[in-house]
Amino acid sequence: MAVLLSIAAPGSGRDTVGFEAPLAMLKACHRRVEQQCATLQRLVPHLARHGHDVAAAEAAQAVLRYFTQAAPRHHADEEDDLFPVLFEAVAGSEAVALRGLVDRLEADHRSLDAQWRALRPVLQDIAQGRSLNDPDLHLLSLAASIDRFAADYAAHI
Repeated sequence: MAVLLSIAAPGSGRDTVGFEAPLAMLKACHRRVEQQCATLQRLVPHLARHGHDVAAAEAAQAVLRYFTQAAPRHHADEEDDLFPVLFEAVAGSEAVALRGLVDRLEADHRSLDAQWRALRPVLQDIAQGRSLNDPDLHLLSLAASIDRFAADYAAHI
């Protein structure tokens, strides 16, 4: 069960980089997203084997905290700080190509946010130890939603 929560909580000091190295900070943020998605993907098999135990609740709480607090700030940082600087650095046909990329990344943010809004209530139930209605059917649906969310985040990164 300890493997489920072997990932450092956001702000715990691992991968600490600052604004003096913005691309390293972006990379570190993306690594934390990948770690949280990995925790999410381990959650469903854990629930299938162990049910709603303390480890499942703690994992759900950690993922909720990350994707409710850190991920929206990360998206905003990209859109408010990174993308405008990129546009200032390029011109001509490069700017047109960059606009297409940025439009896609911003669309990714909207899609990922929508997926998160759908996952969040289920994770809140798990975090609070509430049983899922029809756990077998619900776990299959949850696993599919989590896999899509993780795959979409991986493609975005």
